[in-house]
Amino acid sequence: QVQLVESGGGLVQAGGSLRLSCAASGRTISIYGMGWFRQAPGKEREFVSAISDSGGSTYYEDSVKGRFTISRDNTKNTVYLQMNNLKPEDTAVYYCAQRAYIGSYYLLNDYDYWGQGTQVTVSS
Repeated sequence: QVQLVESGGGLVQAGGSLRLSCAASGRTISIYGMGWFRQAPGKEREFVSAISDSGGSTYYEDSVKGRFTISRDNTKNTVYLQMNNLKPEDTAVYYCAQRAYIGSYYLLNDYDYWGQGTQVTVSS
């Protein structure tokens, strides 16, 4: 069983940047796709970005394309989300998740394991 721990969240002004990290322990994540989701107050959890096991393929929700970059370092068992040009509407709790071995990159239910989340707040 894998444990996922997110870090790097915080309060930032609009236009600023943050880098989220997701450190995995318990087993290697190198053979699994990984994703980032977010949940704003009063809203459902939504897909943000995902990356294939090798890092060769990446996926983004339309509103973050060109601003967010997902990456991974399998030697460190860690996934990252670089967030640039942040907007107030990016404010949410951000969750890291491990995709099931077979499943969609975009669907929440196709992820097996989740971290506890890290808060990102963007002020205007």
